[in-house]
Amino acid sequence: MKVMVTGGAGFIGSAVVRLLVDTLDVQVVTVDALTYAGNLASLAPVAERPGHRFVHADIRDRARLDALFAEERPDAVLHLAAESHVDRSIDGPAAFVDTNIVGTYTVLEAARAYWSALPAAARDAFRFHHVSTDEVFGELGPDGAFTEDSPYAPRSPYSASKAASDHLVRAWAHTYGLPVLISNCSNNYGPYQFPEKLIPLMILNGLDGRDLPVYGAGAQVRDWLHVDDHARALWAVLTRGRPGETYAIGGGAERRNLAVVEALCERLDARRPQGAPHRRLIRFVADRPGHDARYAIDAAKARRALGWRPEHSFDSGLDHTVDWYLANPDWWQPIRDGSYRGDRLGLAAGSGDQP
Repeated sequence: MKVMVTGGAGFIGSAVVRLLVDTLDVQVVTVDALTYAGNLASLAPVAERPGHRFVHADIRDRARLDALFAEERPDAVLHLAAESHVDRSIDGPAAFVDTNIVGTYTVLEAARAYWSALPAAARDAFRFHHVSTDEVFGELGPDGAFTEDSPYAPRSPYSASKAASDHLVRAWAHTYGLPVLISNCSNNYGPYQFPEKLIPLMILNGLDGRDLPVYGAGAQVRDWLHVDDHARALWAVLTRGRPGETYAIGGGAERRNLAVVEALCERLDARRPQGAPHRRLIRFVADRPGHDARYAIDAAKARRALGWRPEHSFDSGLDHTVDWYLANPDWWQPIRDGSYRGDRLGLAAGSGDQP
């Protein structure tokens, strides 16, 4: 089997590529534009494997995509390429509209043209899996969880752009018959995550003795999913999911943002006692505009229909993540020195999720 993975040099995308190539021995064509969050170092474990090819390309480049489909002839597409950080979408929504909406449209059209010309058996077997977020559903109250049937109510430029891309994918399935799958996941964490996100930012700031900025009172609740568990879920959706269906993927690990930061401080205290207590670095800062109070996912359908469930508890996953960042400064130090230094983003009026 050969899979084209868009956005495969990003956080979740690279986890998928490493799983497919290194563990499952699947042939992979990774397509990535290498914007600020794309990092070839995240693909280093599989870079030299004969079953993997990296292609530096933009998903908005239709001619390039057409040529790649014709040359590689993939059996499936895992579409992960996206702008993904809420704070950046508040400061610059145009890039999110351009990549997440126009880019998805372009990939869909290239995939449809390729799929339409396939022999009947290959056409029936082809799959287009679009990877999305729980943020398209908006904000939960204190109880309940999002499911595949939750109504869409996006509240930030990021989530609105992802909601639009979800609707495009469904429309291409309904109108043209393209065999699509959609998954909506909860907050991911783990190795190789760009350090503008909450968990890696707190780890690296704590190591540097810098402030640990917590939005508002840190009361927002998120459902945390280890990226390796998510990668396994995406493979299960792609290979065992039913075309036209949506699958909600969550870690079943709800935590307040402040509790996450405090748990990270405890782990840093144990591993870097010279900086303890790291809780002294916590600083409560002005909340993000329109910050959603709670997200959570009911992943019962994925467990029932796909046989998938998380292997990491939140505690074991956090241990693994902290240990990885401590052991891999060669990966994150160039980012801290150059493209991102931990500065606050998203202070303009808007709406959004965790830092």
